[in-house]
Amino acid sequence: MESTNPAESTTQVENLRDKVVQAIKQVYDPEIPVDVYELGLIYEITLYPVNNVYVQMTLTSPNCPSAEYIPSEVKDKIQQIQGINNVEVEVTFDPPYSQDMMSEAAKLELGFL
Repeated sequence: MESTNPAESTTQVENLRDKVVQAIKQVYDPEIPVDVYELGLIYEITLYPVNNVYVQMTLTSPNCPSAEYIPSEVKDKIQQIQGINNVEVEVTFDPPYSQDMMSEAAKLELGFL
């Protein structure tokens, strides 16, 4: 039976979003020992009805040698979440990536702090 309680629906969406973020955090740029989420490569995560997920992301460089691999791994990790239907990952270079997009944890790990 579907829940009609808006608070319950909001909690379910937040829980699913947390699972999506945790899945994305399993993906690493092979050249950098920090996950793509902490690197700041994820610009947008949108959850649509019936557990469809849209992710807009970038890469550290348009010439990134892992340009094919990283977005497909993000998609694969999200699709492994129970209950997820369709996953779309779009790569953009607008705005261009900069080190300012990294989390504090990523900057610390990479020696930028």
